[in-house]
Amino acid sequence: MFIQKSKFTPFLMWLLPLSFFAYQFILRLWPGLMMHQIMEQFSIDASHFGMLAAFYYYGYAGMQIPVAILLDRYSARYVVFVFAILCGLATLLFTYTNNFYLAVLSRFLIGAGSAVGFLGVSKVVSEWFPKAEYARMIGFSFTIGLMGAIYGGKPVSLLIETHSWQKVAITLSVLSIIIGCLTYVILRSPSTKNAGVEKQEFKMAHFTSLLTSPVIWCLAISNLLMVGSLEGFADVWGVPYLMKAYNLTKGDAAGLVSFIFFGMLCGGPLLAVFSRKFGNYPVIAACGLGMAGAFFMLLSNNAYSEFFLSCLFFCIGIMCCYQVIVFAAGANLVSTQCLGVAVAFLNCINMLGGSFFHTIIGKVMDVVWTGTVDVEGVKVYDLAVYKSALMVVPICAIIGAVMVSFVGFKVAKK
Repeated sequence: MFIQKSKFTPFLMWLLPLSFFAYQFILRLWPGLMMHQIMEQFSIDASHFGMLAAFYYYGYAGMQIPVAILLDRYSARYVVFVFAILCGLATLLFTYTNNFYLAVLSRFLIGAGSAVGFLGVSKVVSEWFPKAEYARMIGFSFTIGLMGAIYGGKPVSLLIETHSWQKVAITLSVLSIIIGCLTYVILRSPSTKNAGVEKQEFKMAHFTSLLTSPVIWCLAISNLLMVGSLEGFADVWGVPYLMKAYNLTKGDAAGLVSFIFFGMLCGGPLLAVFSRKFGNYPVIAACGLGMAGAFFMLLSNNAYSEFFLSCLFFCIGIMCCYQVIVFAAGANLVSTQCLGVAVAFLNCINMLGGSFFHTIIGKVMDVVWTGTVDVEGVKVYDLAVYKSALMVVPICAIIGAVMVSFVGFKVAKK
């Protein structure tokens, strides 16, 4: 398809991978909106549900560097098309199977397909926009992408309540295929190179240098330990916890959790200001301790007003943006040649935090389960069980904050 170049052409090109970036947030949050239905469909307990949710992050994290290599060697048009189709077909597989292991495979494939979301946006921005515009366009991309997380909460939960979850899943799978096809038909690379971001080719020596750096590993693991507020609670376990603790409808619970993503809209610029004033590592550590304190408050009392919960989750969302500062700190620890690989590596370990928290929360729930089942034989978890399991989030955040403080101390001594 021939696209006549105009001043709006770069924005049209950007809009295509951006649509998929926003869409993949919906697939990421989806299991938490229908936990009970999934447990009924596959006759599983919380441990298996946690494992099912975790495999999305295994796929996402594992494909970060391979997708970056593919985008470096092939046009974003082909890569985004293939991975969007993969997401759509994997969602169909999840919808129609009653086999738990096929469901696990489908979640892995959905995560693998979603890995192209942000990387595809970054590639298109670097090709179609001047280098001076790169940071601004990436900031806009994150803001719009988070809208997918916001609208993947209450609106999708309302659809699930008014329609069967299978119909909603089919709609989502078709949407992914449509986005992929539109990308294939419309997206193009520019005919002439502009002042884009300099191309960084992947070299195994760069990756090897990262794997042998204790400081990078310590920063990456501390990042993983602090990500429970977002990838553990907000992504999956927050909605069922609020439904149990406050007797909320699924839509209202999802609406409250969405305030974490609203907070993230403001958190990036705000924490960037603080990091320039106080330094990267003190800000990251303060966010870890702040998230821990917020969760101790949340889990110690289930009589808060919805307004208070909204404010608490908004503050948690702001602190979740510590991840942006982690990438900045990591960039300062490596050479320019290793920068792209370092960001991909840190993001890979960061996304493994989702699999870590979903797995451990589910296992703790089954360990402290009181033995109650419903009429269909599915395990029922009371509020005390949820609170015990979710205590993992603040405890790990404190450990992560201590570790990142140690990294800051080591870096300051050099």
